[in-house]
Amino acid sequence: MSVPPSRPAYNRPALIALVVVVALGCLALAWWQWERFDSATGTGQNLGYALQWPLFAAFAVFAFFRFVRLEREAGEPAAPRPDKAEAPREIPAGLLPERPKAAAADDPDTAAYNQYLAGLHANDIDAETRAAGLHATERNAG
Repeated sequence: MSVPPSRPAYNRPALIALVVVVALGCLALAWWQWERFDSATGTGQNLGYALQWPLFAAFAVFAFFRFVRLEREAGEPAAPRPDKAEAPREIPAGLLPERPKAAAADDPDTAAYNQYLAGLHANDIDAETRAAGLHATERNAG
């Protein structure tokens, strides 16, 4: 667990200054986009940005207050809630379906199929070496 900060979040000058600078910067950009929209070359895109920048400023302020609230709540011990029933901590047996069992390694059908696949792989390797102009005297099909 992290060590709680020495001063509360709502009393951190650097964080407050950052939020103020970001919010004022966003509002200045909104003003600039509004001026561009009012000019002769202004477009609807400028209007969209002029309406969007104040939302960014509001989000910066909201994020600051949310951070302060979460940090304050993290410092307080969690009070037990008597009105809520305790949630189960493990899944009861028989609730989920059983996982399928893997076939045994000594199954003759599986062994025959694996041998068939190994033969196909060996034939594939032979075809590739012949196509590449190589003549391998020894091979390992895995």
